[in-house]
Amino acid sequence: MAQVGVLLTKEPAPQTVPVSELPMKVYEAALNTGPDSSCGLATAGFRTAKYLPEEWHQNNYARYHEAFADRDHSERCRQESQSLAAYTAELAQRTQEDSTTKVGERLQDIHFWKSELQKEIEDLAAETGLLAAQKLRLERALDTTEIPYTIATDNLQCRERRQPPDLVRDEVEAELLKEAELIRNIQELLKRTCKQAVNQMQLNRDHKQICEMDWSDKLETYNIDEKCGRYNNQSTNIRFHPSSSKFEDSASTPETWAKYSHDNIYRGERERLASVNLRALIDNILHDTAEDLRMQCDIVNEAFTKHCEELEDAKQKLEHHLRKTLKEIGDQEYNIAALKQAIKDKETPLKVAQTRLYDRSFRPNIELCRDAAQFRLISEVEELTESIAALKKKLLDSEQALRNLEDTRMSLEKEIAVKANSLFIDRQKCMAHRSRYPTVLRLAGYQ
Repeated sequence: MAQVGVLLTKEPAPQTVPVSELPMKVYEAALNTGPDSSCGLATAGFRTAKYLPEEWHQNNYARYHEAFADRDHSERCRQESQSLAAYTAELAQRTQEDSTTKVGERLQDIHFWKSELQKEIEDLAAETGLLAAQKLRLERALDTTEIPYTIATDNLQCRERRQPPDLVRDEVEAELLKEAELIRNIQELLKRTCKQAVNQMQLNRDHKQICEMDWSDKLETYNIDEKCGRYNNQSTNIRFHPSSSKFEDSASTPETWAKYSHDNIYRGERERLASVNLRALIDNILHDTAEDLRMQCDIVNEAFTKHCEELEDAKQKLEHHLRKTLKEIGDQEYNIAALKQAIKDKETPLKVAQTRLYDRSFRPNIELCRDAAQFRLISEVEELTESIAALKKKLLDSEQALRNLEDTRMSLEKEIAVKANSLFIDRQKCMAHRSRYPTVLRLAGYQ
């Protein structure tokens, strides 16, 4: 950077040889006091106004000396004037060249700072554009998070329609609640980061505007100094400006002038660096949040898959037991029918035995004997009665077992229906809805 020279507030006095008057030579007129003198004579009237030859010569010598002295003084003055004119012309030329050089150096300084400011302005504009792109990613990512949040809340609401005993707080519900909480936290983080990006963009624009104003002043000053640098003695648009050769009270110094632009560039670079760091932070946040959401989505999907497998296994086992129960119900119904037929089959022999005993009770007198036939008929009746009683008891037990089987069948069918409903909700509703979960690129704001 060019050094600032010492400014001249007034023109230097020309260095000339001081002018001093020559010593005057005093000439004394010779008086005629001799015997030929006319002083005091009566005839002196014709000669009182006349000079002597010596006086005439002395007068001529005096004029000669005076002319010589005046010519000598004029010659010295002329020589001094020529020397002064040459010196001032050379001084003016040298001063003008030095001023032109100083203006040229000033133009270089202005061009340097103007270039630095222009570079900083372009960098700030480019950085603001990049930050705006990151802000757009944040906004897209924030809008995209509404999709998984809607999916999670819809899954939770759908699962509320499960029927007891499947209406349990299982691992799937815990992971869904965790997913919804994670999405809410991510949304708050993205909103705060988006607001921070807006504030940083405003700071970038403010400092860009300050640099632009400084650059504009530099450009105007550069044009003025460039025009001043082109002025010369042959220029036609120059004139006197007596009041311009003074310093303004508000004028800055070269140090404060350079420091002003340096501080503007420094503050712009500081905000630009903060913007770069914020962009990196936004990129990390979007990457991490997208990975976290996809990871939690995979955990929920895995929990759904596992739970559906458990439901499917339980449903198959219930259906297996239902098939066996239905078969047992059929067998039990056949058994009851067989028991009823067995009881019915025992009634005829009982009737025969009782009829025999009844008819034998009419034997007359001594013939009414407790013979072997009587004992056998009585034992036959007892045996048949006991058999019928046992069959009826077994029939009651079988009928109760059949009723229990029917209750079990109804319970199994209801439980199978509950499992089917739970499977429909988890597989057809929830998992089908979760197939619309956004991709990592969309969650990161790229789409």
